Amino acid sequence: NNDPLVFSMGWRRFQSMPLFSLKSVVAGEERNRMIKYTPEHMHCFAQIFGPITPPSTGFVAVQRLEASTAGFRIAATGVVTELDAGQSRVVKKLKLVGEPKKIFKNTCFVKGMFTSALEVAKFEGASIRTVSGIRGQVKRAVKGESGVFRATFEDKVLASDIIFLRSWVQVHPHRFYNAVTNLLGPASGGGEAGWHKMKTVGEIRRERDEAVPVNKDSLYKPIERKARHFNPLQIPRALQAQLPFASKPKLLKKRQRPTLETKRAVVMEPQERRLHTLMQKVATIRNDKAKKRKEAMVKSKAELQKRLSKQNESLVEYRKTERKKRFRSEGKEQARREAKKQRTQGGD
Repeated sequence: NNDPLVFSMGWRRFQSMPLFSLKSVVAGEERNRMIKYTPEHMHCFAQIFGPITPPSTGFVAVQRLEASTAGFRIAATGVVTELDAGQSRVVKKLKLVGEPKKIFKNTCFVKGMFTSALEVAKFEGASIRTVSGIRGQVKRAVKGESGVFRATFEDKVLASDIIFLRSWVQVHPHRFYNAVTNLLGPASGGGEAGWHKMKTVGEIRRERDEAVPVNKDSLYKPIERKARHFNPLQIPRALQAQLPFASKPKLLKKRQRPTLETKRAVVMEPQERRLHTLMQKVATIRNDKAKKRKEAMVKSKAELQKRLSKQNESLVEYRKTERKKRFRSEGKEQARREAKKQRTQGGD
């Protein structure tokens, strides 16, 4: 993007800096979104500053015109779609980040997102959001503090929250037009002797032996967030008394001391001991019968599954045989028709 290209458009040849974009529809709104590179196996739009050319005019673009170029290639081909004179807006994403300065119930003063009250006035009414997912809206700038504004949210914002605003900013193409006058003379001269061109970023870096700059903030790295612990909900006793029974908290505290039922020893009478032993035997017999019933059910299900699989195999084999018979008969019938058709044509 914004790398100089030499365009051959109609009877003109000139150098300009195209601004690439793609048309995208987000939430029912159509935008021309700026892209850094031309997409692979796709068409894209390019805005250039150049002479007036009628629509549907084809063009060819190359990067270098020197005769010493080892790998000559066509950089782009396309057609002129419209003359908008800057009316078609190309936008790119802009994410502004701020942090709470003073927190009230559902209102918060945000700092660090803007630098002046004029910027706040431009974004009045814009939607903002916190990292925890609380949505809000920009209201007004705070008097006497540059860049600080008042915002309302759906819930109370924490002091550790980060507030960000997603928006779009318009990008304009560079007003650069360099007509190709003469390529016969040396490139160092001007006028009739040669033509001065704008060098690409890659050529400048190769001449100066500079590496491609790397922005550490743009590199992908694992996201590490500390686990946040929230305090348990505390309902005042006066409010609990007014709540209905269904809404009252029913989680009781764990007892610190053992109850009387767990401490006291139960001494059975001889008759009670005999009844307890009998009930244990009955429960053991019942559990054993339930276990055997469950094993028998599993075994019967396995046998049923085995029987159904055999039936499916036989059914598949039968369908395969029937399909072969049908195809054979259809083939014979088609061969008979072809032979009859040939005999009829031969008789004619």
